[in-house]
Amino acid sequence: MRDPDEATDGPTDPRVHPEESPGFGAESEGLEDIEVSRDITIGEATPRELQATDIAPLVGTEAAEKITGLRSDDLVKRRRAALALGEETRAETILDALIEIGLADEDSDVRQFSVESLGELGGERAGDAAVETLSDPNPWVRSEALIALDKIDRQQHATAIEASLADDHHAVRRNAAVSLFKLRGTEMKEVLLDQTHDDSERVREWAAHLLAGIPGDDVETRLREIANDDSEPKVVRSTAARSIEEDPGAFRRQFTGGTEGATGGDPTKNRLNKKPDF
Repeated sequence: MRDPDEATDGPTDPRVHPEESPGFGAESEGLEDIEVSRDITIGEATPRELQATDIAPLVGTEAAEKITGLRSDDLVKRRRAALALGEETRAETILDALIEIGLADEDSDVRQFSVESLGELGGERAGDAAVETLSDPNPWVRSEALIALDKIDRQQHATAIEASLADDHHAVRRNAAVSLFKLRGTEMKEVLLDQTHDDSERVREWAAHLLAGIPGDDVETRLREIANDDSEPKVVRSTAARSIEEDPGAFRRQFTGGTEGATGGDPTKNRLNKKPDF
């Protein structure tokens, strides 16, 4: 696996990070190893839209100007403002803007970036809004809401997070499992063993990854079954094989939610939920 600090030859869009996969670095034997159900759209985003996650143009601007941007007719300005507001100090006017304007936006990216910023700001109002966002029609917004709840207070919101294990989208189920693993550790054994049978390769991959932190003969047996199952994509098999070699206690102590090396070492910032949009 490449050192994340040296992974400079990948996509320039910060929403596209294959390094966030536990199986990153495994070589695919062919197209049959690629799960085609992942949410990827080709050719829809303009170069300017891809720059919406760059909040540098708003550095140094007042919060009021960012709130104005959240009301703009310009989609890129709204997306950028939603993200930039997460860099502010929590205040009622900012929470009002993100909740009443950002989360009500017709654009799913604006809603996703708004709930992401609420996760950065934290607090009771942000948490309550993120819980409400778990019913958003867009799965990537729901997935981001789980990341926000995990940051704000995963223990307080454990019931809402657990309910998302039954969501119909793989990214939501995966993020719920990651958050609950951080909260409950070995108590997640049965959930993760069940997720190794999930319809989604992505969920099975992460379940195998998280099982590295759970001791037990039944866990090792299941991981060996996955590692030796030729019907599984190679990325899932290789993840299971690596998990067998992990020390469960050390894995749990070191696990913070993903491969955070690409985020400057800050465990509160990960790109686990970024939807590819070329």
